Amino acid sequence: MAFYYEEPSRTFNEYLLVPGHTPASCIPAKVSLKTPLVRYRKGEEECPISLNVPMVSAIMAAVSDDRMAVALATEGGMSFIYGNQSIEDEAAMVARAKSYKAGFVVSDATLSPDMTLEQVLELKEKTGHSTMPVTAGASATGKLLGMVTERDYRLSRMPLDLKVSEFMTPREKLITAPADTTLSEANDIIWEHKLNSLPLVDANDCLAYLVFRKDYDSHKENPLEMLDHEKRYMVGAGINSRDYAERVPALVEAGVDVLCIDSSEGFSDWQKMTIEWVRERYGDSVKIGAGNVVDRDGFRFLAEAGADFVKVGIGGGSICITRETKGIGRGQATATIEVAKARDEYFEETGIYVPICSDGGIVYDHHISLALAMGADFVMLGRYFARFDESPSAKVLVNGNYMKEYWGEGSARARNWGRYDLGGKKSLSFEEGVDSYVPYAGSLKDNMAVTLLKIKSTMCNCGALTIPEFRDKAKLTLVSSTSIVEGGAHDVLLKDKTPYVGSAR
Repeated sequence: MAFYYEEPSRTFNEYLLVPGHTPASCIPAKVSLKTPLVRYRKGEEECPISLNVPMVSAIMAAVSDDRMAVALATEGGMSFIYGNQSIEDEAAMVARAKSYKAGFVVSDATLSPDMTLEQVLELKEKTGHSTMPVTAGASATGKLLGMVTERDYRLSRMPLDLKVSEFMTPREKLITAPADTTLSEANDIIWEHKLNSLPLVDANDCLAYLVFRKDYDSHKENPLEMLDHEKRYMVGAGINSRDYAERVPALVEAGVDVLCIDSSEGFSDWQKMTIEWVRERYGDSVKIGAGNVVDRDGFRFLAEAGADFVKVGIGGGSICITRETKGIGRGQATATIEVAKARDEYFEETGIYVPICSDGGIVYDHHISLALAMGADFVMLGRYFARFDESPSAKVLVNGNYMKEYWGEGSARARNWGRYDLGGKKSLSFEEGVDSYVPYAGSLKDNMAVTLLKIKSTMCNCGALTIPEFRDKAKLTLVSSTSIVEGGAHDVLLKDKTPYVGSAR
């Protein structure tokens, strides 16, 4: 006979936090949102990898590429580059994210002396870079011949067919440094000579790297940046349980910091086999998350298999129709609460803490706060990040409003059979996602600043300065359908229905 749960499964919107005492010392500026990303043992000084803010971007083609990875790492979170693409393309995205802010940048906008001003402008438009080294053969590692910046040309006075050699700053006028110069030494040279960039060259005077003043300034302006021990941005990547033997080595070689098995349902032998394969070949040096699950049994299965974190949630995403199509899933709040309890039980029994990620069901910014209060260590967001400039999807005009395209990995557009396949043929038999639009919201930085301030303010209302303290002090209450209506604007005529910047809706 089937098992029946006595309680209905709940969503985040059915809960509210009851405020606690807020001491004078508890202000948003003092709140830390640092949270563990991967498993660690009791007694260890710190988690091997911690997020500076509890937000990661979803493993989706409409959300997470290398541009999103850089933008989110700058703000203290992490992006998981989508795996529904060729191994070579995904590895290239990881490599670009890792090299973008290594301090030592390999040029991806390089000129040759016989190129024209028109080609310079085209390359600038394509890459967004205005500083371009000139090398033999336009190679990123060719012999350095000069440099072109916006100060080297004036469009109003120069013909578009003018050769680069006619207006570039020649090699003999450039200040350079040896390729083995440290980042600290390079920054000193930049400041001493008032440079915007410093080329590093090898013994044959071939270009090795560029070091930029703006990267130094950016680090000072963004103290929460997610950087590895080499001061490169940290980035995650999605894999599936089919081609992992070829995909994982390529991603590791590209420098990926964390992997995550991307699947609609993670309580399976395929995920266990994938984790075991990674452990056999890389031990604990390669971090790998798994999921998704919605109950205690699913969490225990993946934790015991060796997952570094476990994702929680099935069918709660805004573009997901798994529940509608297959009748599988669980309310996101109920799932998060049960899996959080299972994580704590596992920690008490084994001394191993396996972080959990609440993935899906977040409509408003305050749902993130609720997820953290219910026990999530961090949240994974798709629609939230899909709305921003930094997402890879197109911005389009729909009925007079700017929108961003957003589609599910289970949609016909994505055809991500590897995420939904259960060992059958390599094709998508039926859809579990939709193709849609979300309102365009501008830059990630501006929106995240508002969202994070809301979370910190909520934590202060509960008297907490850290996420663990928030979890311990939080008091949650179920609300009636009438209370939900009461919680929004009502019995008034609204003047402006434009959503606030930072709203996850």
